[in-house]
Amino acid sequence: MATRKLPRRIYEPELLRLQGELLQMQEWVKATGARVVVVFEGRDAAGKGGAIQRISQYLNPRFCHIVALPAPTERERGQWYFQRYVAHLPAAGEIVLLDRSWYNRAGVERVMGFCTEAEYERFLQQAPVFEKLLVDDGIHLRKYWFSVSAEEQARRFAGRLENPLKQWKLSPMDLESMTRWDDYSMARDAMLAHTDTAHAPWWIVEAEQKRNARINMIHHLLTSVPWEPVPRRVLTLPDRAPSGGYERPPREVQRDVPDHAATLLE
Repeated sequence: MATRKLPRRIYEPELLRLQGELLQMQEWVKATGARVVVVFEGRDAAGKGGAIQRISQYLNPRFCHIVALPAPTERERGQWYFQRYVAHLPAAGEIVLLDRSWYNRAGVERVMGFCTEAEYERFLQQAPVFEKLLVDDGIHLRKYWFSVSAEEQARRFAGRLENPLKQWKLSPMDLESMTRWDDYSMARDAMLAHTDTAHAPWWIVEAEQKRNARINMIHHLLTSVPWEPVPRRVLTLPDRAPSGGYERPPREVQRDVPDHAATLLE
C-alpha cells in the first residue's frame, strides 16, 4: 500500500529540520576536508530537480556545487567517456550534486541510440571500476534513482505543458521518453544489475509523492554519510566605529532602480 502524501503541516517543519542538519553536515565537510558526490538519476519528471533544490537551498554555494551538464561537445565525444565528469568532482571540503551523471550512457544514450553497442558494454564494465576508484580515494558517493509511475509522469508532463514557468523543463526528448517507457525500463534494469555494487550501491527513492520522496532521500543522505556536528565559532557584532566625517554623495548623481514596488501599492 502506497504511503499517504505528507501534509504540509508535517512536511515543512521536517524539511526545515533536515535542512538544518544539511548545514551541519556541510560544516563537517568543510572542517574535515571530506568530499561528497550525490548522483541523482531517474525518469524525466521524477522529482530529481526538486530534491536538489531543497538540499542546496540553504547551503553555501561556494562549497556545494550543482552539476547539470549539457550534451557533450565534439571534443568531449572524443575523450574517455568519464573524463568530462572527472573535472566536476569535488575538492576537499566540497559537496557536488549531479543532476544526471555518467549514467546518461546507460539511459538516454542507450535507448536513443546515441552510443554504440561497444561503447555501452564498455561503460557497464568501467562504471563500477571508476566508482571504486572514487570511493577508494575517500569520496563519499551516493547514488539515488527516483522511481515514478507512467501515470504520474504523464500527469507531471501535462502540468508542465500548461505552466509557462515550467515549460522549459520539457524537451522533445522528454516527451519521446513517454513512448519508450519499456525501453527505458529495460535499460534501467540492466544498469542496476551491472552497477549496483557493495562499494557504490543504488538507492531507490519512491517518488510518486514528491514531498515524501524529498524527506526520505534527504534523511537517508544525512544518515548514510558519517558526519558529526562541528563546533562553530561564536561570532559577535563589533561596535560601529565613530564617523570620520564621511558624507554620501547627492542621490541625483546616482542611477536608482525605478520604484516598481511603489506602483503596486497605489
